[in-house]
Amino acid sequence: QVQLVESGGGLVQAGGSLRLSCAASGRIFSINHMGWYRQAPGKQRELVAVISSGGSTNYVDSVKGRFIISRDNAKNSVYLQMSSLKPEDTAVYYCNAGVVADRSLFEYWGPGTQVTVSS
Repeated sequence: QVQLVESGGGLVQAGGSLRLSCAASGRIFSINHMGWYRQAPGKQRELVAVISSGGSTNYVDSVKGRFIISRDNAKNSVYLQMSSLKPEDTAVYYCNAGVVADRSLFEYWGPGTQVTVSS
């Protein structure tokens, strides 16, 4: 079993910054992709950013230029540096990881961390 634990959420004023962290632990052979999703009240969960094992990144258009995703493979961790935050960034942010174990790829999710941006 694999566990993902997020940290770093909170309340921030518009224009401010937050850094989210997520660490994976458990039975891990290797981690393929890692990413961050978010879900605002009444909306579907959406992909915010993803990073491959090789470091390639993709972002949803609404956060390009403001958010940076990074990872530390030695620590099985992924980070999301969020800057110039807007009220519309308010959501529960979920960490996601594609973990290789027993020659298969399994998707795991963290419990989520709340990010609230006040205007």
